[in-house]
Amino acid sequence: MPSRNRIKQYQNQSFYHLYNRGVNKRRIFLDDQDYAVFLNLLKRYLDTKPVEDEKGREYEWLHDRMELLAFVLMPNHWHMLVFQEDAQAITRLLMGVGTSYTTYFNKKYKRIGPLFQDRYKASHITQDNYLLHISRYIHLNPKNYKSWEFSSLSYYNSNKTAGWMRPERILELFEGKDYMSFVADYEEQREIMDKLKYELANGSDLI
Repeated sequence: MPSRNRIKQYQNQSFYHLYNRGVNKRRIFLDDQDYAVFLNLLKRYLDTKPVEDEKGREYEWLHDRMELLAFVLMPNHWHMLVFQEDAQAITRLLMGVGTSYTTYFNKKYKRIGPLFQDRYKASHITQDNYLLHISRYIHLNPKNYKSWEFSSLSYYNSNKTAGWMRPERILELFEGKDYMSFVADYEEQREIMDKLKYELANGSDLI
């Protein structure tokens, strides 16, 4: 039976929470280089200008088709919060990133076969309060979330900027309020985060 949170059709101009983990729950990032390669792949597709390969051919460019609002990379899984302008952008991004990263990983660690567990999952987000909660949930994934290097939190709590990382749609919802205080409000409520994780994996709102 097909997974009920397997995406069959996307919507234009919509928010989505995307996530996936390693096959058999294995680690997909083993050292800092692995994290850097994955992030550079996101940059390849989402930066402000197209990127060329060693032969001068442009990779597919998705900057005008979708926005990466938040992300976290954990040892055996990842999360992204995105806004897509057109219905094919998510598929194009994750197909490109997933294929390239798996090829890199398998070559580096001398392995064969799939790296990620089945197809990535996605939740279509239609309410602002849920949108904010998902951004907080993503950033609270690491126990040491304030210092975790491989998340988008530094783009929210400092002047760090990048053309491929665009938190503005989330920050605009705060109207001058402190995002870090909003995140810290749930720092000690991991049980709520765990419940949300269960709902994301099993809830009927997933398509």
